[in-house]
Amino acid sequence: MKNVILLGAPGAGKGTQAALICEEFKVPHISTGDILRRNIKEGTPLGVKAKEYIDKGALVPDEVVIGFVESRLKEDDCKNGYVLDGFPRTIPQAEALDKVAHIDMAINIDVPFALIVERLGGRRVCKCGATYHVSTLNGETKCKVCGDSLFIRDDDRPETVQNRLKVYQEQTQPLIDFYGKQGKVVNIPATGTIEEIFADVKKVLE
Repeated sequence: MKNVILLGAPGAGKGTQAALICEEFKVPHISTGDILRRNIKEGTPLGVKAKEYIDKGALVPDEVVIGFVESRLKEDDCKNGYVLDGFPRTIPQAEALDKVAHIDMAINIDVPFALIVERLGGRRVCKCGATYHVSTLNGETKCKVCGDSLFIRDDDRPETVQNRLKVYQEQTQPLIDFYGKQGKVVNIPATGTIEEIFADVKKVLE
């Protein structure tokens, strides 16, 4: 297995594909999003600081994120490869990462923005962690797992989604060029089913 970065806009399905890759190839899934969410939930100083940015649909500053990633990649479970999801997001982050790690491949999960807006705007979540889409709920407003009320996350609201996509275009899209110049980008069109997309991802990793 290789050291892989997953690229793609918010809502492209990177987290889903990362989980499948890690299960198939037995490597760690390193998601800065998971770390930030855990810190926000626990109310740590990092979490409080990160939440201020996330609530505005803005990116969390580099210095908050880079230190964590560097120390995480030094852990034993990363020796046989890993999947980075949600990092790097910007050219300075990519340059910082190049100094501390060797990246073999950048897989770009490529989804049209219109589809992303539909996906995220229709997402409903529960406090227990279950996630749904309005297209499958048939008007239901309660969680099928625990029966609690479903709600829309602040960063899934239409105006925040549009802002997240704008931020992505301005700051993260250049990463495709950055890794493209290194000959490391593989584009995976992601309009099919999760299984179809993963079949394509698996091919490039094997």
